[in-house]
Amino acid sequence: MTQFTWRPANEATTEDVETVLDTGGARKCRCQALKVPGWIWRDTTQSERDAALLEQVGCGTDGPTSGLIGYLDGEPVGWVAVEPRDHYPRVWARQKSWMRMDPELAGVCSVTCFVVRKGFRKQGLMYELAAATVEHGRNIGARVLEGYPTEPPPGKTVIWDEASVGLLQVFLEAGYELVASPTLRRRVVRHRLGGPS
Repeated sequence: MTQFTWRPANEATTEDVETVLDTGGARKCRCQALKVPGWIWRDTTQSERDAALLEQVGCGTDGPTSGLIGYLDGEPVGWVAVEPRDHYPRVWARQKSWMRMDPELAGVCSVTCFVVRKGFRKQGLMYELAAATVEHGRNIGARVLEGYPTEPPPGKTVIWDEASVGLLQVFLEAGYELVASPTLRRRVVRHRLGGPS
């Protein structure tokens, strides 16, 4: 029976981070889509996104870090981005008010992206990674975790790389609660970890 473990990315090696994020669309985006100004493909180069990711994960440092690495029997297999919401400038700059609900709410960490390596998918690893965000959030003193998952309409399937933001059911099973349904497919969820907000 395989064993899932996780660690903050700053406690992982650069090689582990690269192994996981050298997968699908993550190879190009490097978890920068909500961080860079302008339109990511036009206004940044691949080398700039690569360098930004490595600086943000802070491998080999005491942190902070921008995500978690998941392992199966010690093999790096997954990534979930989780860090303070104010580290995502495009959450505030986009013309999507649902991504900036309650801007005055303190202590919010956003969970924005999941990556599972090819060959390890369809094993429930996204569920494991979502559960890890809750433990990590408590460890770093977050008051609220916030995600922006997708939920396809009944009878429809997830399209393209849509699942990279997470699936609604995955968040619900980790203890998040649905707080808004701003579009046909997009949801906003929160997990309250601290005191009243």
